[in-house]
Amino acid sequence: MTDKTNLTEVSTEAHNVSDDSAVPAATTDASPTAGETGSVAEAPLTIDQLEREGDIAADYIEEFLDICDLDGDIDIDARNGRAYLSVKASDADNLRVLSKPETVNALQELTRLAVQNKTGSFSRLILDIGGSREAREAELAALVARAIERIVAGATEADLPAMSSYERKLVHDIVAASGSYRSESSGEGRDRHTVITAA
Repeated sequence: MTDKTNLTEVSTEAHNVSDDSAVPAATTDASPTAGETGSVAEAPLTIDQLEREGDIAADYIEEFLDICDLDGDIDIDARNGRAYLSVKASDADNLRVLSKPETVNALQELTRLAVQNKTGSFSRLILDIGGSREAREAELAALVARAIERIVAGATEADLPAMSSYERKLVHDIVAASGSYRSESSGEGRDRHTVITAA
């Protein structure tokens, strides 16, 4: 019998926004978007297109921060075929609530919709608030380490929880760096996850 380990412990905190009217409108007539776990086959964007995405997203986030009465500096970058937005503040507590993983993911989706409404194209933009992505990468590394420990203890494979394509890519990179293990994505849609096995 196959010994299969399922690691489902993911430490995320949800933050509910009680007043939806306080969120700037992200879209009015944009076509439906596939989530990051869906399949979207489009030609890679040019640097100019990614920079335009970043500018649109920065305007949206700036308006959002104004509504929330929060201060933050926005950095825009374009790499690996994606626009990256990083929101930082000199006072770390200023962005503490917004930097919670579930809140960042929700705001990222709203920002993508705002970009799509302006460009007419699906956006794969990545949003970081107060170092949230770096913290998430550390969580993923710890999750991979626990999976490997279970394989060392005798499991033939370890399933990680369902994740976005971006997070699965991070997991694949972490596993590849280990040298002795391999990973592959499995499942469909929102159930798509990573399976780790010995190399």
